[in-house]
Amino acid sequence: MSNRTSGKTYGTVSPDKRKAMSGLEFVQGLADGTLPLNTIAATLGYDVTEAESGRVVVSAIPTSDHLNPAGTVHGGFAATLLDSCMGLAVQSTLEKGLAQTTVEFKITLIRPITPNTGLITAEGVVLSRGWRIGTAEGRITDGNRRLLVHGTTTCLIFDA
Repeated sequence: MSNRTSGKTYGTVSPDKRKAMSGLEFVQGLADGTLPLNTIAATLGYDVTEAESGRVVVSAIPTSDHLNPAGTVHGGFAATLLDSCMGLAVQSTLEKGLAQTTVEFKITLIRPITPNTGLITAEGVVLSRGWRIGTAEGRITDGNRRLLVHGTTTCLIFDA
């Protein structure tokens, strides 16, 4: 698999370092490359490309490495992109010392994704942020802004 996120590093951020950062600082660090992306980003070839409070964009170029037995891109690839952008959108709203994790998410696959689709973007936007629960919606679109997949998530917010 080719590296489509050149210039980025992969790994984890120490718990102490994460606790010292706001969620927005953390997610912006992923987007600007000052913090390492998670290793699944290297495995699947996606990148966090935009981050602001309540909104995160993840981008990828689907390849033949992502195919299911039917010859289209596996739904798990789209699910991972949406889980990432929606969860990070919730993360971007958190104060220092807080973390989040996905409790549940749902996606709907509208159009097939193939290696010929080209660059796709997954945009996550927060719908609601409470003390312990955050919700977000996500949309994956192609280069022509056609909707390919959409979804929603519920995230648990907790002390890090």
